[in-house]
Amino acid sequence: QVQLVESGGGLVRPGGSLRLSCTASGFTFTTHAMRWYRQAQGKERELVAVVYSGGGALIVADSAKGRFIVFRDDDKNTLYLQMNNLKPDDTAAYYCNTVLNALDYWGQGTQVTVSS
Repeated sequence: QVQLVESGGGLVRPGGSLRLSCTASGFTFTTHAMRWYRQAQGKERELVAVVYSGGGALIVADSAKGRFIVFRDDDKNTLYLQMNNLKPDDTAAYYCNTVLNALDYWGQGTQVTVSS
């Protein structure tokens, strides 16, 4: 079955960096777009970034532009989100996502907390 497993979250000080990973299995990773979403407490889930099959990538969230980089390693079936210059407003649970046959699949999420 489809599995998405995120890792790499944690507690970091403002200005710090984290790299999130999402390891996928159960489907042909190379032919599917992959997305990162985040959801802060009390807020709606927000699309952060997308990387398409073939590697084209886009940071969607305006607040993340210039600070986050999204990329994939198809040899490892893994999606990444490099987050730099983190801010308290980046605090959220981060989820990876893919769509297969019009169905959304989600990982369990990894918590990122930015605090001094």
